[in-house]
Amino acid sequence: MTYIVNDKCIKCKLTDCVDVCPVDCFYEGKNMLVIKPDECIDCGVCEPECPVDAIKADTEPGSEQWLEINKKYSEIWPNISEKKDPPTDHEKFKNEQNKYEKYFKENL
Repeated sequence: MTYIVNDKCIKCKLTDCVDVCPVDCFYEGKNMLVIKPDECIDCGVCEPECPVDAIKADTEPGSEQWLEINKKYSEIWPNISEKKDPPTDHEKFKNEQNKYEKYFKENL
Protein backbone atom coordinates (compact mmCIF):
# COMPACT_ATOMS: atom_id res chain seq x y z
CA MET A 1 0.00 0.00 0.00
CA THR A 2 1.00 3.61 -0.58
CA TYR A 3 -0.72 6.96 -0.29
CA ILE A 4 -1.79 9.08 -3.23
CA VAL A 5 -2.92 12.66 -3.78
CA ASN A 6 -6.20 13.09 -5.66
CA ASP A 7 -7.95 15.98 -7.42
CA LYS A 8 -9.03 17.63 -4.19
CA CYS A 9 -5.50 19.06 -4.08
CA ILE A 10 -5.83 20.83 -7.44
CA LYS A 11 -5.93 24.63 -7.04
CA CYS A 12 -5.67 24.24 -3.25
CA LYS A 13 -2.12 22.88 -3.01
CA LEU A 14 -1.86 23.16 0.74
CA THR A 15 1.49 21.84 1.93
CA ASP A 16 0.76 20.83 5.52
CA CYS A 17 1.39 17.23 4.40
CA VAL A 18 4.87 18.05 3.12
CA ASP A 19 5.86 19.45 6.48
CA VAL A 20 5.25 16.14 8.29
CA CYS A 21 6.54 13.66 5.69
CA PRO A 22 9.59 11.85 7.11
CA VAL A 23 10.91 10.76 3.70
CA ASP A 24 10.17 13.81 1.49
CA CYS A 25 8.13 11.87 -1.07
CA PHE A 26 6.02 14.83 -2.27
CA TYR A 27 6.49 16.45 -5.67
CA GLU A 28 5.12 19.80 -6.73
CA GLY A 29 3.31 20.64 -9.93
CA LYS A 30 1.88 23.94 -11.04
CA ASN A 31 -1.38 23.51 -9.15
CA MET A 32 -1.18 20.29 -7.11
CA LEU A 33 1.14 17.90 -5.30
CA VAL A 34 1.72 14.19 -5.86
CA ILE A 35 3.35 11.42 -3.83
CA LYS A 36 6.04 9.19 -5.31
CA PRO A 37 4.71 5.69 -4.53
CA ASP A 38 8.16 4.07 -4.52
CA GLU A 39 9.39 6.50 -1.86
CA CYS A 40 6.30 6.53 0.36
CA ILE A 41 6.82 4.37 3.46
CA ASP A 42 3.09 4.11 4.18
CA CYS A 43 3.42 5.78 7.57
CA GLY A 44 0.18 7.71 7.06
CA VAL A 45 1.21 10.87 8.92
CA CYS A 46 0.36 13.03 5.89
CA GLU A 47 -3.24 11.88 5.50
CA PRO A 48 -4.76 13.61 8.56
CA GLU A 49 -2.71 16.76 7.89
CA CYS A 50 -4.47 17.52 4.61
CA PRO A 51 -7.19 20.12 5.27
CA VAL A 52 -9.04 19.21 2.05
CA ASP A 53 -8.89 15.40 2.44
CA ALA A 54 -6.88 14.96 -0.77
CA ILE A 55 -4.59 12.18 0.51
CA LYS A 56 -5.91 8.63 0.44
CA ALA A 57 -4.58 5.09 0.58
CA ASP A 58 -4.14 3.56 -2.86
CA THR A 59 -6.39 0.70 -1.76
CA GLU A 60 -9.50 2.90 -1.67
CA PRO A 61 -12.00 2.47 -4.51
CA GLY A 62 -11.32 4.78 -7.44
CA SER A 63 -7.68 5.37 -6.53
CA GLU A 64 -6.22 3.51 -9.54
CA GLN A 65 -6.29 6.59 -11.80
CA TRP A 66 -4.65 8.67 -9.08
CA LEU A 67 -1.96 6.11 -8.42
CA GLU A 68 -0.94 6.34 -12.09
CA ILE A 69 -1.02 10.15 -12.02
CA ASN A 70 1.08 10.21 -8.84
CA LYS A 71 3.60 7.76 -10.36
CA LYS A 72 3.89 9.67 -13.62
CA TYR A 73 4.24 13.19 -12.28
CA SER A 74 6.49 12.34 -9.34
CA GLU A 75 9.04 11.35 -11.98
CA ILE A 76 8.72 14.73 -13.73
CA TRP A 77 7.97 17.37 -11.12
CA PRO A 78 10.51 18.67 -8.57
CA ASN A 79 10.62 17.40 -5.01
CA ILE A 80 9.14 19.59 -2.30
CA SER A 81 10.30 19.17 1.28
CA GLU A 82 9.15 22.33 3.05
CA LYS A 83 5.77 23.86 3.70
CA LYS A 84 4.88 26.84 1.50
CA ASP A 85 2.16 29.46 1.58
CA PRO A 86 -0.99 28.24 -0.19
CA PRO A 87 -2.37 29.94 -3.29
CA THR A 88 -4.23 33.10 -2.27
CA ASP A 89 -7.51 31.89 -3.80
CA HIS A 90 -7.39 28.30 -2.54
CA GLU A 91 -10.49 28.60 -0.34
CA LYS A 92 -12.83 29.12 -3.29
CA PHE A 93 -11.72 25.80 -4.84
CA LYS A 94 -11.86 23.74 -1.64
CA ASN A 95 -15.19 22.00 -2.30
CA GLU A 96 -15.32 22.19 -6.07
CA GLN A 97 -15.96 18.96 -7.99
CA ASN A 98 -14.28 17.66 -11.19
CA LYS A 99 -11.17 19.75 -10.68
CA TYR A 100 -8.96 17.42 -12.71
CA GLU A 101 -10.97 17.98 -15.88
CA LYS A 102 -11.21 21.73 -15.29
CA TYR A 103 -7.83 22.76 -13.94
CA PHE A 104 -5.10 20.09 -14.01
CA LYS A 105 -1.78 21.35 -15.41
CA GLU A 106 1.04 19.01 -16.35
CA ASN A 107 3.66 21.68 -15.66
CA LEU A 108 5.93 20.27 -18.35
